Amino acid sequence: MQPMFIIEFEGAETKYGTLHNMKDIQSVVLLKNTPFDARKSTISIFMAEVIYRLVREIEQNTTLFEFVYDSVVCLDSMKNGVANFHLWFLVHLSHFLGFYPGNEYEQNSLFDIKEGVFVDTLPEHRMVISTENSLLLSRLMSCRVDELGELELGRNQRADFMNALLLYFGYHLDNIDNIKSLQILKEVF
Repeated sequence: MQPMFIIEFEGAETKYGTLHNMKDIQSVVLLKNTPFDARKSTISIFMAEVIYRLVREIEQNTTLFEFVYDSVVCLDSMKNGVANFHLWFLVHLSHFLGFYPGNEYEQNSLFDIKEGVFVDTLPEHRMVISTENSLLLSRLMSCRVDELGELELGRNQRADFMNALLLYFGYHLDNIDNIKSLQILKEVF
């Protein structure tokens, strides 16, 4: 098993709440490409760590599970746009974490990190994402996974957007700084 493999298992919990015994384990979806593609494996490790660090729900969340499940399956089957997938994943994960951008992008807008909205003037606090990265944020919000190959981003632009996105996540969540797989992800993409 590797990070983000979709499995089903039956286990028994101890009275202390930790998993005690594994009775049965089986793969639900056989990933055909991810284990053998360094780019997809790296993204899977990043996704697993992001979810581990940022999702703190103990109640069942079917919509979040379906998003992650569908993301894993889509990543495995992708041919084009793999290098942009982690950006798309973070943008859409923000919806489930409660701080998805609150309005529509308008030409030359800035994204206000504190308020979580696109604005046409620089706010006093100056915590914004540049116009170029705000446009990319808007494109990723409306982009389907099968369209990620159409986003022609260079390494520097991808890294700059990731840094801006991490500022946004960092403002709303404190565990984003602890993601160790981020450095590997930056080296690969």
